Amino acid sequence: MSGKALIWGGMIIGSSIGGSVPVLWGGGFLALSFFGLFGGLLGIWAGFKLAKATGAL
Repeated sequence: MSGKALIWGGMIIGSSIGGSVPVLWGGGFLALSFFGLFGGLLGIWAGFKLAKATGAL
């Protein structure tokens, strides 16, 4: 798997999980946006680390 695919996958999965967390406690749109952004950034970081560890970058 290429490095770009791992980073994109991390971003998609992270933003999806981060965006669904506020739904558990009934958060509003601002919380949904904030957690989605934070999850996406965290997913990008994790995808980059994974790509670097596997030698895909």
